[in-house]
Amino acid sequence: MFVYTWYQWLLFFFIYCFIGWVIESTYVSVRSLHFVNRGFLRLPLLPLYGSGAILMLFLSLPVKGNLILVFLSGMAGASVLEYLTGYIMERLFKMKYWDYSSNPFNINGYVCLGTSIAWGFLTILLTEVVHRPLEWIVLQLSEVTCILLVAGIGILFIYDTIQSTKAALDLGTVLESLTKIRAELEEVQVQMALLKAETAQKVSELRSETMQKAANVKEETMVRLTSLKTETTNAIRESALAERLQALTEKREKLNGRLTFYRKGLLRRNPSASSRLFGEALRELKENARKFKK
Repeated sequence: MFVYTWYQWLLFFFIYCFIGWVIESTYVSVRSLHFVNRGFLRLPLLPLYGSGAILMLFLSLPVKGNLILVFLSGMAGASVLEYLTGYIMERLFKMKYWDYSSNPFNINGYVCLGTSIAWGFLTILLTEVVHRPLEWIVLQLSEVTCILLVAGIGILFIYDTIQSTKAALDLGTVLESLTKIRAELEEVQVQMALLKAETAQKVSELRSETMQKAANVKEETMVRLTSLKTETTNAIRESALAERLQALTEKREKLNGRLTFYRKGLLRRNPSASSRLFGEALRELKENARKFKK
């Protein structure tokens, strides 16, 4: 046990990626009451679980036979991996693809005590129960069969990872741009409201002056001209703001249009994803993805 060739390690990695996908998809699907193809990739593979399983096997090698040390090493190693993966993904893609912020004893939402303890028990389950039959199956395969399996799955895995990374990076850019547009739209709407209020107030004041100076035709005419000039100037400003509002709305719709089937699938596969900086924009895109599904 634990002494494998490079292609056997890779095959174990893919096997545990798939097992992780089954676990996560089942859990999220039961909670959502509908099937969810969970994960970052389109393939039924979760690299975090595959990496975690390989790390657990490596860490348990020096302490195998001691369940307490196996538990602690797996708990620590997997938690560090989960934290680093979550931290890097959020910095790259501007989203948390999992978020434990609502769980007690969490660290920045990337890890929490509950999942860390679960990693420890999973390490024991992996090394003492799950891995042994899988090891037997893999060791029965010939070298050629293993290499062909690893090569075939590896090509699909690399292609899917590249496409998923591109989609996630683009999604992050859309979130950032959409947040800026939302802020500009709010600013324009506030300016339009203030302009209308200002126009109404000035017109009211000028009419009041007209009533007071009704005896003087010349002054009345000047007041009316001033009122007309004010209304015209504000109408021009309002028209410019309306054009800007229209342009921003169109740009916002185009950004939503950049959510292709693949990017919307990325949102649906990660229903618990969150974003500290772009939360409102993310909620809008998730709603867009749900409408697309319907």
